[in-house]
Amino acid sequence: MPAMVVEAAAAATTTGGRYALLMAAHDSEYVLKKYGGYLHVFVAAFGDAGETWDLYRAIDGELPAPDEVQCYDGFVISGSPHDAYADDLWILRLCRLVRALHGMRKRVLGVCFGHQVICRALGGRVGKARAGWDVGVREVAIAEAPAPALPPRRFLDALRECDQLPPRAKITEVHQDEVWEVPEGAEVLASSDKTGVEMFCVGEHMLGIQGHPEYTKDILLSLVDRLLAAGSITIPFAEAVKWQVETTAPDREFWLKLCKSFLKAREP
Repeated sequence: MPAMVVEAAAAATTTGGRYALLMAAHDSEYVLKKYGGYLHVFVAAFGDAGETWDLYRAIDGELPAPDEVQCYDGFVISGSPHDAYADDLWILRLCRLVRALHGMRKRVLGVCFGHQVICRALGGRVGKARAGWDVGVREVAIAEAPAPALPPRRFLDALRECDQLPPRAKITEVHQDEVWEVPEGAEVLASSDKTGVEMFCVGEHMLGIQGHPEYTKDILLSLVDRLLAAGSITIPFAEAVKWQVETTAPDREFWLKLCKSFLKAREP
């Protein structure tokens, strides 16, 4: 059973989709105090009125049972302080679920760690970022329309047709691991000068994004303070990130539209 259920926008009279958030991290004290937990952050970012969002704490071994999976229209896998290439039991179980969802053609959106887990589960390679920590706001290049030999990407085409798919877009990043090699049959959809695979898809139903579309400015600044306190980054590094965040904003509206377009798309 899910740990928590939230109805998006409290629209009890509207019938919407049902989504599962697979949390690969514990709620920070800051997010709990300000937002009530990461579930509310994700629902505020990706949810629409009338939808139901269930929380499964994958990091604690909570995953939907096989007979529960069919009731969901889509799944979101969160970021995590853990390595997607580690062999912790909960990570291996999450990878197994991703493969099952892939076989069922269920829509799965992976964010940061989730992006890397999708890659690993489907046969790609993940490891430490060769350029080290990437924290702050980074501009990524969005791939052009696929060649005629490749299938269209409806969740991208919908934005492209409305002139809402820019050639470049800024996104919030907090990671020290990255995708080294995408799975067979995957398509790289975005890259940056620091990370070769910022976004990839497998068919129409699996999408990984290395950045954090869901993060607000205050959540990022709180994370910077936590990384500094843990000794993961230096004071000059933290100060540089904070200065950048105060002067550069991510294109958050675009990323939220893209994620919603993916999660809510329906098979023709």
